[in-house]
Amino acid sequence: MRSGKRRGRGRGAGKGDAMAAAGGTGDVGGNGEGGTVGGTGDVGGNGEVGRGGTVGATGSAGENGEVGGTGDGGGNREAGGGATARGGGATGIRAAGSGAGRGGDGSREQSMVPPAQFRSYYGRPVLKPPVWEWRIPAYFFTGGLSAGAALLAAGADLTGRRALCRGCRLGGFGALAVSSYLLIADLGRPERFHHMLRVAKPSSPMSVGTWILAAYGPGSGLAAGAELLPPALHATLPGRLARAAARPAGLSAALFAPGVASYTAVLLTQTAAPAWHEVRRELPFVFTGSAAASGGGLGMLVAPVAEAGPARRLGAAGAVAELLASRLIERRPGLVTTAYTTGRAGRLRRAAELLTLGGAAAALTVARRSRPAAAAAGLALLTGSVLQRFGVFAAGVASTEDPAYVVVPQRERLEAKKAEERA
Repeated sequence: MRSGKRRGRGRGAGKGDAMAAAGGTGDVGGNGEGGTVGGTGDVGGNGEVGRGGTVGATGSAGENGEVGGTGDGGGNREAGGGATARGGGATGIRAAGSGAGRGGDGSREQSMVPPAQFRSYYGRPVLKPPVWEWRIPAYFFTGGLSAGAALLAAGADLTGRRALCRGCRLGGFGALAVSSYLLIADLGRPERFHHMLRVAKPSSPMSVGTWILAAYGPGSGLAAGAELLPPALHATLPGRLARAAARPAGLSAALFAPGVASYTAVLLTQTAAPAWHEVRRELPFVFTGSAAASGGGLGMLVAPVAEAGPARRLGAAGAVAELLASRLIERRPGLVTTAYTTGRAGRLRRAAELLTLGGAAAALTVARRSRPAAAAAGLALLTGSVLQRFGVFAAGVASTEDPAYVVVPQRERLEAKKAEERA
């Protein structure tokens, strides 16, 4: 025992002065068999305890008192087996278990606090809600209605259905006029629309949409103008020119109609609103199908049953496309579908689905024999299209007001990335 102390003092002379000190009368044993740390002694930050040494006397190492393999004590030493090593005022703590425990997040340290839940700063939204008002979803509907009517009018013109052609040309151009007013009113100043025509930027949905409208509008207006000519002017040169240009103008409008019907959906999906951005593959089909359904509904309203066959078929096909694309949105994995199925958006879209489904069913059955039934089916399709646009708009606004729609998907992507890295 005495020789052990001497060897301990000899070693302490080499390193104890610079790195470790045993206060009071305590000695650090060479072989650890009799070495003690004195009552108030402190073990320095990197001080060594001899190989295989144990902390004796007043120093304790918990139940399994051995200090790890190389016997290094101090700030970086970890006590095995869930032990706590104390040498005077120095304490080393390791996670409970066999010395290889892991926390809930997969790290080697056990978490001392529960996992953080998503919160916003003082309850404020992470994203700013859109500043758009009701004019924008109304603009979406009227633009889609105009596109669907233009497509139907072109087909009616080529097949000799004059009543259907006239009604869809006038109705389509009227919807375009309303849509243009709503857009300009939302912009605040009419000259802003003109300013957007000063540049062409293919990477900007707004710029592309502006140019699509600029190309679509003249054909729709000229075709509708030819239908408004008084019979007295039909035989005049201006009248003959206008009537001759009506068919090419109507075909030109029909050519750009799909772009008019779908570009507003692309515009929404390029925003930061999670409910719009996350459904960027499905939303254009929802809007295009809704435009076709509304165009067919307009055709059933303005044309007699004998000429309304194409309108019934277009309305039913558009309704099927709209309902299927909407169902794909609702079945998407993740939180974003909640924005479409709950709250105001959920109520509007459920009503839209019922009206659209009922209108399509009536168009294929009773509307083929009864003009009042055809008119009712057309109104149901039109109303369903309106509610669909307002429901989609409400879902996007709701997803910007709740921080969960931003934070939860981000954390899911982060966890998936971590899982891939571990695998």
